[in-house]
Amino acid sequence: MLKGFKEFLFRGNVVDLAVAVIIGGAFGTLVSALVKDLLTPLIAALVGKPDFSGLTFTVNASQFLYGDFINAVVAFVLAGAAVYFLVVVPMKTIATRMSKPGTATPSATRPCPECLNEIPIRARRCGHCTSAVGAST
Repeated sequence: MLKGFKEFLFRGNVVDLAVAVIIGGAFGTLVSALVKDLLTPLIAALVGKPDFSGLTFTVNASQFLYGDFINAVVAFVLAGAAVYFLVVVPMKTIATRMSKPGTATPSATRPCPECLNEIPIRARRCGHCTSAVGAST
């Protein structure tokens, strides 16, 4: 029983997932700090109001805190933009630079001239319609 559990723990995908969760948590803290400490004050400098939580309206003695919702939307958009421009775009650029242009591999099949099914390139007779096809060069 313990042997099976040990094998489960040390499979590659379980360890990779654990590392991803830990790194993801640390990265989430980093992005939150970036948004809260740098981007939100920048928005405040441009707009003039850094915190919208005081914006409310009342209907039948029920208070609606739409300012908190605006804060959450701004934080979400800023966090998404930070992740996109600081992680996704650079990683895509790095992946493009690291990928080597591959040579096109020749096709191993060709269409049968009679039934248009794919047949091996060196076939002399179609396996689908049994018609004789010329040998390919």
